[in-house]
Amino acid sequence: MNGERIINGTFGELWLDGDRVSECYGLTAKVEITKEDVELCGKLGTDTKMMGYKGTGTVKLHKANSRMVQKISADIKRGINPRLQILSALKDPAAFGAERILIKDAAFDDLTLADWEAKVKGTVEAPFTFTDWDPVDTIAPRD
Repeated sequence: MNGERIINGTFGELWLDGDRVSECYGLTAKVEITKEDVELCGKLGTDTKMMGYKGTGTVKLHKANSRMVQKISADIKRGINPRLQILSALKDPAAFGAERILIKDAAFDDLTLADWEAKVKGTVEAPFTFTDWDPVDTIAPRD
């Protein structure tokens, strides 16, 4: 293993409901495992039992258009929490392969309508939750 094989996020891509989001500069998606403590006789240590999970993430966008306003504004005004598919693709040509993760049911937590300041590049952070995902392509560990 050498440093050249470490994946560079510059080669990341975001697809939202099948549309490439070229203004994306970052994406985070995590699954937090919900656990409860379990006390066992004969053990001094506290064990845990998985009780569920919660998927959360954030899409980071350069403010170059009104994509998110156009995509989810009308549904929110009608009282619908829209669910979208997010495809994360990371394919650094120097890495051992490419990774794609499909988030099947992203529900955004808020909608930024306006956020700007003089002499500051515009950005939008769009946090979301999800319950289902599929690893479409993965990179196998190499010794």
